[in-house]
Amino acid sequence: MKVCILGAGAYSLALTHIFYENKSDVTIWTFSKNEEKELKTKKESTKLPGYKIPEKVKITISLKRAIKNSNLIVLAVPAGAVSSVCKSISKIITKEQHILIASKGIEQGTCNLLNDVVESELNTNKIAVISGPTFAKDIVNNSQIGFSLATNNNRTKNLVKLLMESERAKLRETTDIIGVEICGSIKNVMAIASGILSGMKVSDSTKALFLTESLNDIKELIDKLEGNKNTIFSFAGFGDILMTCTSENSRNFTYGKLIGEGKTKESIEYSENTTVEGLYTLKSIKELIKREHVKMPIIDLISDIICGDKDKEELLKFLINKR
Repeated sequence: MKVCILGAGAYSLALTHIFYENKSDVTIWTFSKNEEKELKTKKESTKLPGYKIPEKVKITISLKRAIKNSNLIVLAVPAGAVSSVCKSISKIITKEQHILIASKGIEQGTCNLLNDVVESELNTNKIAVISGPTFAKDIVNNSQIGFSLATNNNRTKNLVKLLMESERAKLRETTDIIGVEICGSIKNVMAIASGILSGMKVSDSTKALFLTESLNDIKELIDKLEGNKNTIFSFAGFGDILMTCTSENSRNFTYGKLIGEGKTKESIEYSENTTVEGLYTLKSIKELIKREHVKMPIIDLISDIICGDKDKEELLKFLINKR
């Protein structure tokens, strides 16, 4: 089987490891000529230190070369790039090829879930979404891991399971694409808030208070958007939220922690060169809950704290006064 992975970030490389270990022919696509050269020459990336890309894995800047004859196309680019990448491949892919969305987020402007973006741009229903508590470094270190796999297409489901399941990787199936996407997106926003609390050096009890309230809010949002509330208890839900909101391996948590320690948004963005997906998703979630008339004041508060319009101490008051 041939798999092409669009994107060359840490998570893309980790997925490469899974597919390669399962005996797939893997090609990584990057938009950057310099990155292509570096990956081909060194067979490693500063985005995932310590991981050596197998010699047989191909690296290319050509979308056409990457996608040609691939059974599965994996989207692992930042959420903001999903639409443009899909536009670029829309005239290249065939009806037989399947799409796996590993990107997390909600499209700004339209507030569309990435599944809807991909379906619209590529005019296909052979789409699946994957999400779960899986840090890239744990994947390449062969830890036992679990994913939620959401799709309404049985052929796509069976293909992804064939290419990904192993003694170390478990996939739990669901048809609740909405719930899985909401969990995978908003957990990055909640991780920023959790990081803020950590930077303020609050107690473990207060952190647990925040996590519990977050789970309830996300569950209600899923319900409002006509997803399955029980998805909150899945790998994509509780599993990923717990991991992302409590670990300094999470870029979103680490970003929030710096805010909690008193650093400004501008100073952090100047010094950091990694993608903090929660910042992109925060704007989309704000617009989405406004459009859907969902009451979720924690989102506005997180935004105000990051922008410096409200003091981080307001987060503690909110947790107690929240109904």
